Amino acid sequence: MKTIDARGKDCPQPVMMTKQAADAGEKELTVIVDNDTARENVSKFGNKLGYNVNMENKEDGIYISLVNDEITDCEIATEEAVADSINKFNQPKKGFVIGTDKLGKGSDDLGKTLMKGFLYTLSETKPYPNFLIFLNSGVKLTASGSESIDDLKKLESAGVKIVSCGTCLDFFEIKDKLEVGSVTNMYDIVETIAESDNAVMI
Repeated sequence: MKTIDARGKDCPQPVMMTKQAADAGEKELTVIVDNDTARENVSKFGNKLGYNVNMENKEDGIYISLVNDEITDCEIATEEAVADSINKFNQPKKGFVIGTDKLGKGSDDLGKTLMKGFLYTLSETKPYPNFLIFLNSGVKLTASGSESIDDLKKLESAGVKIVSCGTCLDFFEIKDKLEVGSVTNMYDIVETIAESDNAVMI
């Protein structure tokens, strides 16, 4: 049985850690969390994947037991092969246009946390988008000081096109601090969006 210590991890890391183990074919998992939100998210995710879920509160955390004896290595291999095939040959050209360094409206601090979580989840979820376009204050996410640089570099290394608006970088005076992706212009942005099957604005 594999044990995953997700205590102290921000959303969505407990779920993504569980997903990685499930993707690796683990039939029995124990996930340790330290808050009700993580408990609910991991439990729902486990149920979605077909695991039997049991929980036990202990002094040092909440222990979530996930067991699925019906998963076979053959089924996992087949699912991975199908996913790879879809990703390589049948995936529509899609991407995200990110126009802010925060996700949602309300608290700026919460918005930054949510955006960090969104980009982390994006880097851990396949199939990857074809492109990420950063506009306005969104370009701050691709410059030094951003907590999402590693996640974006992972996406870029996997072939995701990452570009930041040059005018926007100049406006915030951070063009020399760009750490991931390349500088682009509005013509390239419009062309990329026009040629895509689905571009989601955030």
